[in-house]
This record gives sequence, C-alpha cells and structure tokens, in this order.
Amino acid sequence: MDPDIHRGEMAPAEVYRRFARIEAHGSSEVYEDWAGNIAEDPGVLELVAGLPRPKRQPNLVFAAARLHGADGDYASFRSTVVERWDAIRETILARSTQTNEAARCAVLLPFLAELPQPLALIEVGAAAGLCLLPDRYSYRYSDGTRLDPAEGTSEVVIDCHLGPGVIPPPAVPEVVWRAGIDLSPVDVKRSEDCAWLETLIWPGHEGRRERLRSALTIARREPPRVIAADLNEALPALAAEAPADATLVVFHTAVLAYLDQAARDGFVDLVNGLPGHWISNEGPQVIPRLHPLPESVPTGGFVIAVDGSPRAAAHPHGRSVTGLPGR
Repeated sequence: MDPDIHRGEMAPAEVYRRFARIEAHGSSEVYEDWAGNIAEDPGVLELVAGLPRPKRQPNLVFAAARLHGADGDYASFRSTVVERWDAIRETILARSTQTNEAARCAVLLPFLAELPQPLALIEVGAAAGLCLLPDRYSYRYSDGTRLDPAEGTSEVVIDCHLGPGVIPPPAVPEVVWRAGIDLSPVDVKRSEDCAWLETLIWPGHEGRRERLRSALTIARREPPRVIAADLNEALPALAAEAPADATLVVFHTAVLAYLDQAARDGFVDLVNGLPGHWISNEGPQVIPRLHPLPESVPTGGFVIAVDGSPRAAAHPHGRSVTGLPGR
C-alpha cells in the first residue's frame, strides 16, 4: 500500500495510473480497467481533482460510485459518474475507506501466539472491529495446522498459505480484553454501515464478501468496543484501561497509509513508549524507518513488524505469510 496513492499526494492522473499498475493489477480486472482509463480521461480527472486530497483515493471513489450504481466496463462506470456525480461526491465526503478483512487475522496469528497469554488487544483504525476477534475465527494453514475456537468450528474459516520462516501458531490466542479506535467507527448493527463495508470489497472478490457477512454475524453477537477518536489522541488513555495481568498488544493493518507523515511519526513514537507489544501490518513504504523494502516483499505486499522489527511479508488480504530472510 503506497501512502502517496491513498493520501492524494500526487496528481490525480498519476494516482490512478499507479493504483492500476501496483494495487489493482492481478487483483481486480474491473478496478484496473477503471483506474487505467481514469488516468487518461480529462473529464473524470477534473471531477476527482475537485475533491479534497485525502478523498481522491481510488478505493473510496470507486466504492462510492458503485454504491450509486456504477458497474461493468469503463464506459458504463463513466456514464454513472458523470450523471450522478453530486450524489457520489456527497458519499465520498461523508464516508471513508474502512475495509475490514477478517482474513488478516490469519497472518497476525503466528505473531500473537508468540506473546505471553492472555492478551489485551487494541486495534487502531478498527472500523467495525472485525480484526479484534481473532479468537472467534477458524484457521486452516497450508502446513496442515487446523485451529478452531473453544466452542468449535467458526462460521468464518480462513485459509492461509504459511511460507518458510513462520512458525504455525499452536492455538487460537486467549483474548481477555479488546478495544479499538477509529475516526468513524462502523456500527455492526446498522445495515447502512454494513452495506458500505460490502461496497468497499473489490469486484471479483466474492469470497471476501461472504467472509465479511459471516464475520459481521459473529460481531453482532458481542460487538467489540470501538471508540470514535483520533488514534494518536486516544491511544494512551485506552491502553491504560487494559488489564494489568494480560499482555497488551497494539496492532493495525492497512491504516497508517491514510495518515500524513507527521501523524505516522507521532504514532511510532507513541506506541514505542507504551508497555506491551506493537504489531504492524502495512505497506513497506508506510513506515520507511522501520520497513526497509525487502526484495522478498512482492509489489503491493505488506510487511509485518513486531515491536518495529520486520518479520514477514504478507498478502494484503491475509492469503499468505512468509518470513523475511534473516528474521
């Protein structure tokens, strides 16, 4: 995940050109087509350029357009955008990208399992808090490891390829306390909020959509606490609430790219000063001082770091995790 793409820090044409080439290619033919064509379309670029910089990101613009009927090839997408731009723009300004991918828990689990149990989890950028529920999902790793919650197989069963250099977790972690922070928390009991999460899932990712629905069903039974706040402002007080007899873990995945550099640096300094541990799962460019770009991380891949030390390369949607050489 390139922060320049998602914070609108380049000209819109370059943002969409890079999104098509780096993030959508090989993942969504529809989004690759839309982004590549927008990059060469002065009319649509003018509309996008009229948005505040952080709102120009392709994920957000595409989801808002789809919410208002955009579908199919670029010609169809373009006609919807042009005809319904006022409504699409209103959605863009009111919403944000809050992709809640429960499968990311599978790539975090080996590192959560290394820590002294039980755990107290804080997720920054939690959205609906679905990644705060790693103990409520089932896991099937490629080495044959099968893990289930204590009550049996979950409605959410996550398959994950386990590459060299990552030790399979021996058990689902024991979580005794959990909380999240988000600027605009997603209410798992509001149909409108849940529909927005579905719209954020890229075309062609039907398995992810089904998993989201199942994870939301689990979350509705006992919704995780997610407070509405700026992560840098709220984290110290929330961390102080965690039970002293549990290992505090602050974690995040695909979040810091949406912060400006000063906020990212402030967060790194803040989290390093807290007790417990810090697990990050972000694009290699997001925290350059911690995440030098290893050659083994594929384009568009994430780096998992524990307490600031890069440990593994991970698929952005949790499909695989592989240890970094020498880690």
